[in-house]
Parts: sequence; C-alpha cells; structure tokens
Amino acid sequence: MARVARVAESWSLVIPAPLAAQLFAHLFPGDGDEHGAVIAAGVAKSAGGNRLLARELILARDGLDYVPGERGYRMLRPEFITRHALACRDEGLAYLAVHNHGGTDWVDFSPDDLASHERGYLALLDILRGQPVGALVFARQAVAGDIWFPGGKRARLADARIIGPSIQRLFPSPPPRPRGRDHTYDRQARIFGDAGQDLLAKTKVGVIGAGGAGSLLVEYLAHLGVGWIVLADPERLDITNLPRVVGSCRWDARTWFTRETRPDWLRRIGQLLAAKKVMIAKRVARRGHPGGRCETIFGDVTIDAVAQRFADCDYLFLAADTNQARLVFNALVHQYLIPGYQVGAKVPVDPATGEVGSVFTVSRPIMPSSGCLWCNGLISSEGLQREAATQAERNAQRYVDDPEVTAPSVITLNATAVSQAANDFLFGLTGLISGDSSSDYLRFLPRNREAWFDEPRKDPTCTECSTISESRLARGDSFSLPTKAS
Repeated sequence: MARVARVAESWSLVIPAPLAAQLFAHLFPGDGDEHGAVIAAGVAKSAGGNRLLARELILARDGLDYVPGERGYRMLRPEFITRHALACRDEGLAYLAVHNHGGTDWVDFSPDDLASHERGYLALLDILRGQPVGALVFARQAVAGDIWFPGGKRARLADARIIGPSIQRLFPSPPPRPRGRDHTYDRQARIFGDAGQDLLAKTKVGVIGAGGAGSLLVEYLAHLGVGWIVLADPERLDITNLPRVVGSCRWDARTWFTRETRPDWLRRIGQLLAAKKVMIAKRVARRGHPGGRCETIFGDVTIDAVAQRFADCDYLFLAADTNQARLVFNALVHQYLIPGYQVGAKVPVDPATGEVGSVFTVSRPIMPSSGCLWCNGLISSEGLQREAATQAERNAQRYVDDPEVTAPSVITLNATAVSQAANDFLFGLTGLISGDSSSDYLRFLPRNREAWFDEPRKDPTCTECSTISESRLARGDSFSLPTKAS
C-alpha cells in the first residue's frame, strides 16, 4: 500500500439516464442478490472537478462472468476482466468494475472489496497504460467509488449524476441539509425546497449567445439563483438590438454616434465603442443575483479556447443561431455528457411580397442519449461551409444575393422559447419533472395558437452521439472539439 496514496482531487461520475436504467435493472432485479458489470468511461479534468463519463455498459452474466469469489462473496472472472480492460485500453477509456450492495441511500465497500482492489488494481493500471481503473458499488439511491490512477494515486468518488430530462444525484451517504433558507428565495423555495435552492446556487450553467434569447436566459437564471453563469458572445450592441436585448439602453448602443443621419465614419466609431453584449448581460445578472458569479467571454464559441470554458458546465443553453455554434454546442453536449437546450425563433418573410409566413419558436432539449442535432438534420453542411467562407468567397459563390440580409425578430417570440427551456432546466435540476416526461422538441406557432412536439431521431451510426468506435460520445478530453485555434 505504500505505492498508493489518496489524493484530494474531486471526482464525479456522469451516466446518461438510459444507461443508468439498464444498469439498475441488472443490479436490482428483485432477487436481493449481488450482480456485476463494467463501465467504460471517458475522462474529463478541470479546475472545478474531474469527471468520469460513462460511455458503455457491459453486463456480467451471473454464473458465467460474475461468479462465487475465491476470497469474497462474488467476483468478476479474470478472463472477463482482462478482455474488457484491454478493450478500454484500446479505446482510451477508464475501466470501472461495478457491483451492488443492499440498502437505499448509504453504501460503501466491504473489507473484502477493498482487499481485492489492492490485490489487482496495480496490475490493471499497467494494462490500461495511463487510463484510470476503479470500482463502483451501488445501493438503490447511493454510490461509492474507489478510483486508482497511474503514479500511485487513489481517490474516492464524490458523487454521480444521472442525466436525462431529470437530473438525479447519488452520493455515498445522504449529503448534509442546507443550513437555512435565504429569505430572498422564500417563494420559489416553497416549490422545490431549500435543497433545490442550494442546488441552483451550486450549479454552473453555460449560455452561448447574449442576444435576444441569451439575454433573457441570463436574466431568468440569475433570478432563479443560479450560482455560476458562463456566457460567450462575440458581438457589440447595435441600435436594432435595443428592443430585444434585456437590460440594454440607448447609451449601450452609442446611439448619438450611430444614428442613420450621422456620417459613415462617425457611425463606425460608434459601433466600435458600443457595449459588448456579454457585459450588458453581466449587468443584468448582477442585478438579479448580486451574490452569483457571471463569467463573460467576449468571443466566439467556435474558437477552441472559448469552447473549452464550457466543457465543465453542469448545463448548457444554445441561444446563437449559426450552424457553427450548433456544431460546437452539439459536440460539447455529447463529448462531455452535459445536458443542453437549444432555443430559437423563426419569422419567414417572402422577399418578393413581404408576406409573413408560418412564424414559430422552438425549444429543443438536447440530451446525450436522445439523438443529436446532426441526427435530426439541424446542422447544415452547406451552412457550415457558407459560414466558414469569407465575404468575398460568399459573393463569388453567390450564397446570398444581399450580404446584409437580416432576419426579423421580436422579444416576445424569444421569451416563448426561452421560458420553456428555463422551466425544463429548473424542474429537471430539482427533480420535479414528471418521471414519464419526454425529450421531444416543442414547436409553437403563435399565429395559429398551435403547438406540437417533434420526436427526436437517433442514428445508431452517428459519429456524435452513438457508441460506434469513431463517435465522440463521452470521450471527454481524449477528443478534440470541432473548433478553430483562433
């Protein structure tokens, strides 16, 4: 044991809800006995905490793969362990052995369990060639973990998150209750309790885009009491943004300089001096939640250094409507197993007649297990190519006749999409969402006062969200994001 020392690093496990349901059905079939499995997991490290990202579940067959133990009650057969440890090594994944104990909300390893780790895990580390090796033991509403690393390091699992429409948290034992209620949040804590309010305060939420939809999201999240908001947008405020960007004022748009009656050179100066959208949103966040943290990034999420700052968020919102932003958001959700939401509004107008078409808003939960934006045709390859081109290249290829095409927009449409997304986030995070709720996309048509749900599709060969060898699902830090260096 002199070669293995406990480390103070925090480690969590993230499991997509369908995989967790399959695991729990195997571990707790109702026979009161012990069962085994293996989880192959990606690894993601950050200053805020490290995560094991469950990518694949291998169930051990009772009597064949999971057999009576030589020194304990049950064990995985050595051949089963070796086969799947080698597979994890080849895929660059962590190897996690799983079994269950009785009980509900408290669990820990037995002395026999710990002794087996000490006998075998140093050898497994050699097989894995740099990837972590560990064990997980589950009760029905609890989990404990013993994680081993190269270089003689070892850590306990702090918690696990099961992510889907509802986000469930498991701990080795029940966490301490919050000390007391902040009277500021008395009315909403009456819905989801002090524990729910405390959870909001400890949650890190990323918002991509600080325009009409993004600024509303920041306002809602701040007033809910979300403790940490990360916000990115590369644009400054324009006078035409004033009716939609929450918290903006005419001075932010430098309207004295940018009026249409001003000379072009003066208007350009005004545009350069206009307030950054992220700073306006930060001002709104501070007013809504003075004790919260709002981390602003004046930059595009398609730049790698910007995208990486969202990789350890607990939840993501996409409020930027470009194909490149969708591409990066989609990758973050699936590569790092972060539940997300895409919001938007569309007002089609016939360019010849000016007639307004079928106006609609969309609120799309994008979960790592429910089908991605690629699977559902919501990222356009042609659009990615167009957005990557320079203006001169666009003109030469005649992507658009008018380089200054501006889509119609109105704040009330943004609010329709955003409020649904914020509600789903709130009820999912605090466990109040119904157990039979779906991850369908909501489309609302305000002109007809109609709404319907689109069931997301999932391609079993998708290189983003499937478990084929080439996919980025749960790969964590071992895969590159689809971003630019600068």
